[in-house]
Amino acid sequence: MDPRRNPFAPGAGTPPPELAGRDALRERVAVALDRIRAGRAAQSVILYGLRGVGKTVLLSAMRRDAEAAGLSVITIEAPENRSLPAVLAPALRAALLRLDRLKGAGDKARRALSALAGFVKLKATYGDLAIAIEHEGEPGLADSGDLEADLTDLIGALGEAASERGTAAILFIDELQYVPEEQLAALIVAVHAASQNQLPVTLVGAGLPQLLGQMGRAKSYAERLFAFEPIGPLDAAAAEAALRNPIEAEGEAIDQDAINAIYAATEGYAYFLQEWGKQSWDVADRSPITAEDVAVAQQSAIAQLDQSFFRVRLDRLSPAEKRYVSAMAQLGPGPQRSGEIAQAMDVKVTTVAPIRSSLIAKGMVYSPGHGDTAFTVPMFDAYIRRTMP
Repeated sequence: MDPRRNPFAPGAGTPPPELAGRDALRERVAVALDRIRAGRAAQSVILYGLRGVGKTVLLSAMRRDAEAAGLSVITIEAPENRSLPAVLAPALRAALLRLDRLKGAGDKARRALSALAGFVKLKATYGDLAIAIEHEGEPGLADSGDLEADLTDLIGALGEAASERGTAAILFIDELQYVPEEQLAALIVAVHAASQNQLPVTLVGAGLPQLLGQMGRAKSYAERLFAFEPIGPLDAAAAEAALRNPIEAEGEAIDQDAINAIYAATEGYAYFLQEWGKQSWDVADRSPITAEDVAVAQQSAIAQLDQSFFRVRLDRLSPAEKRYVSAMAQLGPGPQRSGEIAQAMDVKVTTVAPIRSSLIAKGMVYSPGHGDTAFTVPMFDAYIRRTMP
């Protein structure tokens, strides 16, 4: 079949041709955002799940929904080894300038820009924060040097500016697990204060499973402030729609047996479905795609995942971390007990504890229960056994 018409293009955060199985959640979030704009209470939303389940894609779809509804959107990705102020300040500046330039805009957007000017004085503490602000800061507004107090002032001023324009300001933050806990605590306090003051500001974030524990440790009331939405693999019906609909939109077909084979191989993980769909299309001589085509495509699909999705994560690890994940993988799919991992490495548990903590910080593993460790990347154990026997 013609590879030029292949509807599948797997990539990091690349929108799939069919975003299946997520409509109900998108609608719940859309309702919450409309309530926020109308001055009604609604919880902020946190999406959490393993790598490859489609959190970034879903977050992007929600952002587009919010923009189409006329909401003011602030989008950031929280990278490793950078502070929250450093990534937040430029995005807030852009959003506030858009509000300031709207026809009939009043003084609230300019006051929020003044708050941002005071906020960037934090660069003395956060050395990676560097941004030029044309407005002078208002003395005493977001300029104390205390992140919690200043971020509360800044988010409050943002909410007032959005309210003045009859809209709401929505913070979309991906990879939220990389935000240090003290900075995460300041963000939670700021969003909470805006909610208490009935300002139209809310947060829609996404991160790995450890984010729940991080937010709970940062502020104990986080579980009441946020709606935590688990994002997992697609069920069989949604996976079928994700495969069949794009293929049929190109005027081609796929057998039910082929869909069943792909679902069994991928376990419903959204990214893997896209990879298997792409490879199955490319190897098929003609329509419909058959189970035999899927069997031929499986080797190239796995090879492609090994070279990109899996390897890029393994390459980030130190030799000691590689030994740890190798020991985990030899024990099976997991979760694994910390004592059993240490025993497989022939060392004491206390010796591997810092390695485990480092892997958690890198987003490679998480703790689904006390003393348990599991990979954040689906099927990573099988990859390790293939490449690190």
